[in-house]
Amino acid sequence: MNWTIWASVPILLFGLWLYTAQLSNSFPTLQGKRIVLLIAHPDDEAMFFAPTLLALTRPELGNHIKILCLSSGDADGLGDTRKKELVKSGLHLGLRSEDDILIIEDKNFPDSMTVTWHPRLISNLMTTAFAPKMAKISSKEPPQATIDAIITFDKDGVSSHPNHKSLYEGAHTFLKALMHRHSGWDCPIKLYTLRTTSILRKYVSLVDAPITVIGAITSRKELGSYPNPLIYVSSPLGYRTAQKAMTTAHESQMRWFRWGWITLSRYMIINDLKKEKTL
Repeated sequence: MNWTIWASVPILLFGLWLYTAQLSNSFPTLQGKRIVLLIAHPDDEAMFFAPTLLALTRPELGNHIKILCLSSGDADGLGDTRKKELVKSGLHLGLRSEDDILIIEDKNFPDSMTVTWHPRLISNLMTTAFAPKMAKISSKEPPQATIDAIITFDKDGVSSHPNHKSLYEGAHTFLKALMHRHSGWDCPIKLYTLRTTSILRKYVSLVDAPITVIGAITSRKELGSYPNPLIYVSSPLGYRTAQKAMTTAHESQMRWFRWGWITLSRYMIINDLKKEKTL
């Protein structure tokens, strides 16, 4: 009897996984949008945002996804290698072409566990890239941008990495600058951030899927062109795709603890994104 119960557990978990993945597909999502995934290092896209990329790059949604990475991850002198790995991973996760992946190499954005990047410098970079006409637009006109949405880390950065947390502050600073002198108009860019969870939830893999989905169902929801929250639960096939994005693309980074991450982390399977309030 005990053997039968234990043998049924994997089957039940697998069935629950399929059900929650299918259920998450019923949640509202972004469609027909120009979206930028803002990350700090090559491999962030696979380790943290794979479910989002796999969901939003589905051709039927009509989105155009780009990745903006603010460093080459050169802390160990592997910057050139890691840039190539990011391109390979991004294409594996559904991006249209390598031209949609921009990697910045700037001494102001070092790959470091001890350095916080200045939000104004991040804002200036994003202004040049996505709102080049900002200074020329009259206060009587609506602000303009070349993208519709930004996706990045929340204020805690998921792993508390200072580079991750800097992106949150930088994105908010950029949007405040974009809306300066344009009170009364809607911000043309929506900002979505990846929720940081507790340590326990972070490492229970697919077991966290029902918790996330139930929480989204019972929370206050916002519909329309930019729904809130966004919930993405990858299928088993999507999970394997995310794992391969790490193991076959980011080969230089596959140390023992990253094997643990791609096996146990909820972020390889589940992403829940919150739409931030902007001025």
